[in-house]
Amino acid sequence: MTTPTHAGRAFFVTLPVADVQRSRAFFAALGFTFDEAFSGEGAACMLVGERASVMLGDHATFAQHSKLPMADPTTHALALYCFSVPSREDVDRVVDAALAAGAVEADPLEDLGFMVSRSFFDLDGHGWQVMWMAPATAGQDAEPAAQGAGV
Repeated sequence: MTTPTHAGRAFFVTLPVADVQRSRAFFAALGFTFDEAFSGEGAACMLVGERASVMLGDHATFAQHSKLPMADPTTHALALYCFSVPSREDVDRVVDAALAAGAVEADPLEDLGFMVSRSFFDLDGHGWQVMWMAPATAGQDAEPAAQGAGV
């Protein structure tokens, strides 16, 4: 059996935000860029990977696309958002920039040796984790780290 690669597939997640311009400025301060072809008054298309984007949609725009009521991200978690950065130092740099731009720290530094992460809540209460992983050593260090954590 072969595993499909999904090479041509693009991925979009839409997050409801109270103020698109405020959220756009917040994520720009973290180093994200935006695709103007898919951005407008009610939404901004934030590029997070080669073919992955997060649409920051105001509440009215979000409601147009969802058949279900919008949840309050400050009281309910429907998803956890995580993105990787190229270096260990970038974890602190990005989270410190988020905190300086108005985010609230969710989780302090977690260092598993092969992976380092920190988390924050953005301006609308969505939880984000910033992580760095050394893929070459993940297989070697994962088992001892898990055993040390009582797993």
